[in-house]
Amino acid sequence: MSKVKFDLEIPMHASPAMLYQYFATPSGLEEWFADRVNSRGKKITFIWDDSEEEAEIISKKSDERIRYKWLESDGDESYFEFKIQVDSLTKDVSLIITDFADDEEAAEEAKMLWENQIDELRHLIGA
Repeated sequence: MSKVKFDLEIPMHASPAMLYQYFATPSGLEEWFADRVNSRGKKITFIWDDSEEEAEIISKKSDERIRYKWLESDGDESYFEFKIQVDSLTKDVSLIITDFADDEEAAEEAKMLWENQIDELRHLIGA
């Protein structure tokens, strides 16, 4: 079964270098995304309450983007990505999140979850 790809674009009032640390480091991810984050090379373990999920970093470019793939979804093309985009004219910074869901309904739920998580991140960085 193919998954539904979706993107969220969220304006952020922070520098790309600062934002990137919240997406690419265990300590940054622990502040807003998961209760605990462990990394061993490209393998990342995200821990929430009693739940544990493993992902692998499949690509990254400092201060610009990082893409993760859940190990449990190895048989498909899905991933989740944090991309920091800077408008060349206005210098406005946006965060673009790309993720996949099983269907349209699950995609809508996932978008709401991402928006809540990003609200937490915004609060944390004062943006």
